Amino acid sequence: MTASKLTPRTITAFALPAIPISALGLPLVVYLPPFYGSEMGLGLSTIGTIFAIARVWDLVTDPVLGIVSDKFTTRLGRRRHWIILSVPILAASAYAVFLPTPPVSARYLLFWMVVLYAGFTMLSISHMSWGAELSDDYDDRSRVQGWREFALIFGMLAVLAIPAIVQQTEAANYQTKVASMGWFVILTLPVTVGIAVTSVSERPVPPSKHVGLRRSLAIVLQNRLLQRVLLADFLTGLAPGIVGSIYLFFISEVMALPEWSSLILLLYFTASLVGVPGWIWLSCRIGKHPTFIVAMVWMAATLPLLLWVQPGDLGWNITVNTLFGLANAASPFLLRSILADVTEIDNLQSGTQRTGLYYALLMMTNKFGYALAVGVTYPVLDWIGFVPEATNTPETLSALKWLFVLSPIPLVLLAALTLWRFPLDAQRQQELRKQLSLKH
Repeated sequence: MTASKLTPRTITAFALPAIPISALGLPLVVYLPPFYGSEMGLGLSTIGTIFAIARVWDLVTDPVLGIVSDKFTTRLGRRRHWIILSVPILAASAYAVFLPTPPVSARYLLFWMVVLYAGFTMLSISHMSWGAELSDDYDDRSRVQGWREFALIFGMLAVLAIPAIVQQTEAANYQTKVASMGWFVILTLPVTVGIAVTSVSERPVPPSKHVGLRRSLAIVLQNRLLQRVLLADFLTGLAPGIVGSIYLFFISEVMALPEWSSLILLLYFTASLVGVPGWIWLSCRIGKHPTFIVAMVWMAATLPLLLWVQPGDLGWNITVNTLFGLANAASPFLLRSILADVTEIDNLQSGTQRTGLYYALLMMTNKFGYALAVGVTYPVLDWIGFVPEATNTPETLSALKWLFVLSPIPLVLLAALTLWRFPLDAQRQQELRKQLSLKH
């Protein structure tokens, strides 16, 4: 375990913008669709179409903004000006989406969702890329991405707590809850970004040489280590996507604990938050990909414990979900840290630092994994005859239980296998840094 080259203060200041990033991302999936579908009266079919179009737009803008973010350098560096530019875009679009004035048209929502996703992608890719370039130290990269993940989960917990707090007020309704989440994003965004961009400087990037499009694509497509990281990222998006998409059905119908679903989910994310420092410590002790493998095996070993938990048993449900949640945050930050090392192979081959492009690809694979999870899991629910908020047969509930518990296991184990004997360890990364320093 090496001594950190970055101070805790620097890492903390850098990680702060992750709080509004996650506080914005969760409501987009959980709260806004039903809010506009019912409260704003647009209808579920219209909302489904709008959010699908916005998500496709989001996938298109990922690589575009990743490439563009690598192209322009200012006095602030390569990343901070994009982060600053994203603030007014996100603040304006968040206000429009979270605090709409009825009546609201479908055109209004679609326009502001497209703007919001563009700003969200600009901020997310630039922030992750900045973190990858903040240090060339193997272990520091795990610390940076790990504490960024800690901030992401903290932001998620904060935005989950807001509806519960607002619920206690006399004026509480769905629109008030959504508005309060919007204000949280709008107020924390400029503050956290301001602290980050003024407190943390960017490392200078050596001049890049021009690489033709064909050669540029060939280097990316032939990067075998990149392919392995992207596959692992896809699998670790697909597995929790399956669990998340049927979580409420599982807790409510199979475990017969509908009134405790929010508490169990809150404790699950709290366990994820608590687990981050431990996974950072382990990665600095044994390396990133071995730690990733340990985390995946942990998830595969703890989830089946739910098979022995009886319906109505709150204590054991909390215990198993908490144990499973301890490893939830490991894969995202470890894969981002590993990718920072992988980009150096591209840098060596192409003569240019394309961190933004690589992190855009990482965002795409994870989003695709989550999207595919819903597309696959819900038809399976139809196939087994499950009907929400209805009386389901014992056979159907048993099938739902097996689907929830067992389907993620081969995915996380395959992700672990994907990084088995991954050749880019601390020693190999140091060799790459030496080659790059001689080249530049």
